[in-house]
This record gives sequence, structure tokens and C-alpha cells, in this order.
Amino acid sequence: MEFPSKLVLLFLIAILSSTLSQSATSPPAPVPFSPAPAPAPTSPYVNLTDLLSVAGPFHEFLGYLQSTKVIDTFQNQANNTHQGITLFVPKDSAFRALNKPPLPSLSNVSADQLKQIMLFHALPRFYSLADFDKLSQKNPVSTFAGSGQFALNFTYTNGLIRIDSGWSQTKLSSAVHSTNPVAIYQVDKVLLPEAVFGTDIPPMPAPAPAPEKAASQAPDADSPSADATSGKGGKGSGDSTSSAGSAGLGLLSKLVVACGGVMMLLL
Repeated sequence: MEFPSKLVLLFLIAILSSTLSQSATSPPAPVPFSPAPAPAPTSPYVNLTDLLSVAGPFHEFLGYLQSTKVIDTFQNQANNTHQGITLFVPKDSAFRALNKPPLPSLSNVSADQLKQIMLFHALPRFYSLADFDKLSQKNPVSTFAGSGQFALNFTYTNGLIRIDSGWSQTKLSSAVHSTNPVAIYQVDKVLLPEAVFGTDIPPMPAPAPAPEKAASQAPDADSPSADATSGKGGKGSGDSTSSAGSAGLGLLSKLVVACGGVMMLLL
């Protein structure tokens, strides 16, 4: 009885030793793999030169932006800041209108003043069309060129947005591009700051009156002039008839008197 008990004990010790050996030599359980989070999507790069080249008749404005290097300032604001940018872009015809008095000409300003005028056409923040309702309540609004005489005033009436720079009163005529972070709006006039051209603003000429309708050569039958002419003609005709009748009666009376004288001589 003693021998089998020792044998069982040795068997159990062998099994325990084998289990411990396998635990010591087996590798640790693998750790579950967690993928790295995907990078946040970045806003697409906006090329202002491309937009202004194909969006409309903005060649004059783009040319001034490039010659003054202001395009680099606007490009950096559009793509490297969280605020974005809002541009007011005049049509080519608006620049041609500057050559007509009383508006000043850009050919008489210095290089630094021309740069300030270009900076005056942008706000250092993105504004959608709906934002101008609240923006108009914060007048005057500073531009890239600065505040004070470089600020703009906005009015918002039933969706119509107007801009007043002192020298220029114009409106937003269309939205060229309006996706955060860049808003580009077309305006009908060049924005001229008082800081460059002064506050002695000459009065703008009144619009030319509409041409009057040319009078017809012959008056209408129902017109007062036709009635008057007709009345005068009728009265003249009546007077001629009356005069002819009076002359006939006078001649007849003379014949009667002559005949009476002859009869008395014969008697």
C-alpha cells in the first residue's frame, strides 16, 4: 500500500513540474492592436489668382493686387489663418470710370497709397451674405488697411447690401465665391478711402434727365392743337362767307335806287 501512494505522489509532482515549465517558456498573450487615429481633414487650398482670373471681368483689380504684392497678403490670410477673408472686387469698368471727373485717378497716387487702396478692398474675416445684417450694426468696420478713415460702413435692407467708403457708395451685385474661409463679392465701384483722397468730397453729378418724346410733325386729330387749328379755320371760313353776302346786298340796293331815278325822269 505504501508503494502505490509514493508512485501517485511522484506522478503528481511530475505533472506540476511540466505545467510550470510550459508556463515559464510560453510567450505572453499578444496585446490587441489599436490603429492610430486618422488625421483631421484640412481645408482645400484656395488660389485667389485663379479665382479672379476666371470668375469675371476682374483683370484690372488682379493686376493691381499683383503689382503691389497685396495678393500675397490676401493669399496667406485665406489659407493660413482661422479667420478667413472677405474681398470686394470692382469690375474692370469701375476702374475706367475713375478717369472721369469728379472721381480721382489712381495714376496720381504713390505706390504706398495704391497698396493701401488695394488693402482697403478686404476684411480680415470671412463673412457670408447673411452675416452682413449683424455686421451693419457694427459700423464703421475696419479693413485690411486699418480703421478710422480706412473703415467701411455697411447697410443691409431686405437682403440688399450697400457699402459706403466716403468717396464711393456702391452695392454688392453678386457673390463670386462664398465658401469658408474665402468670400469674394463683386461691387460696381472702386472703393476709395478718405485716408488717401481726403474728406473734401466733391458732389457727384446728377443723373442726366431722360430724353423727352419728340413731337409729331402733324398734331393728332384729337389733340388740343388740332382742335384749335380746326376752330380757327372754321371761324375764318364763316367770316369770308358773311363778307361776300354783305357785298351782294349793297350792290342790289344801289341798282334799285338807280332804277327808281330813271322811272321818275321818264314820268
